[in-house]
Amino acid sequence: MLCHYFVIWILLFVIRTSFMQKAFRQIIFYFLILTVWEFLFRLKLWPHYLFPSPEQVFETLKEGFRNKTFLFGIGISLKRLFVGYGISVLFGTLLGLIIGKIKVLDETVGGFFVGLQTLPSICWLPLAILWFGLSEAAITFVVVMGSLLSITIATDGGVKNIQPIILSAARNMGAGGLGMFTDVVLPAALPSILTGLKQGWSFAWRSLMAGEILFVSLGLGHLLNMGRELNDMSQVIAVMILIVLIGIVMDMLIFGFLEKRVRQIWGLEKR
Repeated sequence: MLCHYFVIWILLFVIRTSFMQKAFRQIIFYFLILTVWEFLFRLKLWPHYLFPSPEQVFETLKEGFRNKTFLFGIGISLKRLFVGYGISVLFGTLLGLIIGKIKVLDETVGGFFVGLQTLPSICWLPLAILWFGLSEAAITFVVVMGSLLSITIATDGGVKNIQPIILSAARNMGAGGLGMFTDVVLPAALPSILTGLKQGWSFAWRSLMAGEILFVSLGLGHLLNMGRELNDMSQVIAVMILIVLIGIVMDMLIFGFLEKRVRQIWGLEKR
């Protein structure tokens, strides 16, 4: 009995701290997901090969890392992703800043980009294959076209939504030319740019998976498609879990950190 009271006291102490509160809530949330998953599996509404148990998927994950299949897939996919996304960030941010400041480009190129944004990423793949063949360049092109437009549009919107009083105050204090652009416009548009970068990262993943699934290219998309062809739903779900985990880690380590720093700089969150 004393041991039970001690455990309860420890849990209450953990819940008191804000950081541990967040971790505790996340643990409970994922535990509930696994519980519901296991419950649905035991109902046997679908055959086991169509709806595997959490244990089966865990074994697939363990085996995939043991034989290094998943490690190679993650490495190849991340390499392609970083190349395509890096190109998108560079050119998307520059295009968004320029379009947001030059009215003629906004009325022409800006509207055209909004129209292109409605195209699903998969639509770029036939064009990429015809231009570049079944190559790394084709996949990179699809990733770039999938993420560049969202980054450009978000950056453009950030520039347009800068309050005029900020620009007027900067001019009265002597800002102008390149200094106005780098010291005033860019920092003021930074929250919108970060939103576009985060969205562009998601679109880059979707584009990459579309490219890797449709032709043999190794990577996580290829492993996902192999699982489908072999009716191995455990592998399909395992790869999906890996993609989600990579997204969560990237959000925590990079995007979440940057968003927090911007909120602190703007006085929206305490340091």
